[in-house]
Amino acid sequence: MFKRLKIKKGDMVVVTAGDHKGQKGRVISINRDKDRVTVEGVNMITRHRKPSAQNPQGGIEKMEGTIHISNLMLLDNNGTATRVGRTRGENGKLVRISKKSGEVIK
Repeated sequence: MFKRLKIKKGDMVVVTAGDHKGQKGRVISINRDKDRVTVEGVNMITRHRKPSAQNPQGGIEKMEGTIHISNLMLLDNNGTATRVGRTRGENGKLVRISKKSGEVIK
């Protein structure tokens, strides 16, 4: 079954709960199976990498960890956090709208 999520890759979001509450960033990737999202610059984790053919030096690498999608809120065109609704646009296709302002989310 295909999950309909309110947040898409490339959206600007704000973290609403947890250690990183209040931080904003762009969605890099979404894992639909686990309902988890990777957000640019948020929830940074450290990985210790062994030397390999691609990375002969090895070392410590900082990267983004995932956050549960329920802890994120979409930022609308005005930069305010909002819930997301769906409605039919002018051409009859479903479009996402901001519940706060009623504007179409690009």
